[in-house]
Amino acid sequence: MLNQMPKELLLEQMNNGLILLALGMGVVFIFLTLLVFSTKFVSFVIRRFLPEPVAQNVRPSQTIATVSPRTADGEIAAAIVAAVAQSHRG
Repeated sequence: MLNQMPKELLLEQMNNGLILLALGMGVVFIFLTLLVFSTKFVSFVIRRFLPEPVAQNVRPSQTIATVSPRTADGEIAAAIVAAVAQSHRG
């Protein structure tokens, strides 16, 4: 099929294809760049006007009381909770 086309027409179509390739990639690049900056701007505005609520401190003794050490899994969970509570104290 390529042998049947005149060389000038083939070069013109290749040129048009490369132009479309560059335009398409350029449009996608510009769109993604605008998307990144607009996302950062919206994030900045939200953090500026809607600050995160302050979390209340949970005492470790409250966490330990909720674990039931009746089974082996409960004992392991209680040991993990106690270790975490101990690490937060010291």
